[in-house]
Amino acid sequence: MAVTDKPLLIKRYASRRLYNTETSDYVTLEDIAGFIRQGREVQIVDLKSGDDLTRQYLLQIVAEHESKGESVLPVDVLTDLVRSYTSGVQSIVPQFLASSFQMLRESQTKMMENLTTFPNPMAAVPGFDAIRKQQEAFLKTVMGGMPGWAASGPTREDDAPTPASDDLADIKKQLAELRKKLSKL
Repeated sequence: MAVTDKPLLIKRYASRRLYNTETSDYVTLEDIAGFIRQGREVQIVDLKSGDDLTRQYLLQIVAEHESKGESVLPVDVLTDLVRSYTSGVQSIVPQFLASSFQMLRESQTKMMENLTTFPNPMAAVPGFDAIRKQQEAFLKTVMGGMPGWAASGPTREDDAPTPASDDLADIKKQLAELRKKLSKL
C-alpha cells in the first residue's frame, strides 16, 4: 500500500464494525495496525455522529499489543502517564512525547543516512544527548512536586543502583562493542 498524504478513512458502524472506505471492506484492529506500520495515517470516525475515534482505537491497539507480551512501554512510563492525567502538568506531556518521538524519527533517518556515508556510523548518530537532556528536564518539571521525587529523580531508601541504571550500563557497553566492530569494517 502506498504512503499518501491523505489519511485512510475508516468508518465505524453502529454494529462497531470498522469499514475501510478505500477498499470497501471491513477491517480489524490488526489490519489498522498493519496500515500504520506501512506508513499510512489513519482516521477513524463514527458513521452516525461523525466523532473522531482515532485516539480511542489507537490506544486500544497499543493496549492489545502490550497485553500480548509485546511490551514497548516500561511500567515506569505507564505510571508516569497515569500520574500526568491527575496532575496539573498534563498540558506539557503531549508536547514532550510528540517532540521525543519526532527526535527519535529524525535520529533514525540520520542514522540510516550515516550508514552509507560515514566509515563509523555510530560515531555520527545525532540526538542522543538532546533526548537525554530533554527527558531529564521533563522529569524535573513533571515529577518535582510529586511525593517520592526529588529534583534529581525518585528517592530511594537504599543507594543501590536501580535496574534502569544497570540496563543503561549494559546498553553503553554493547554500544561501545558495536562501535569497535563497526570501526573494523
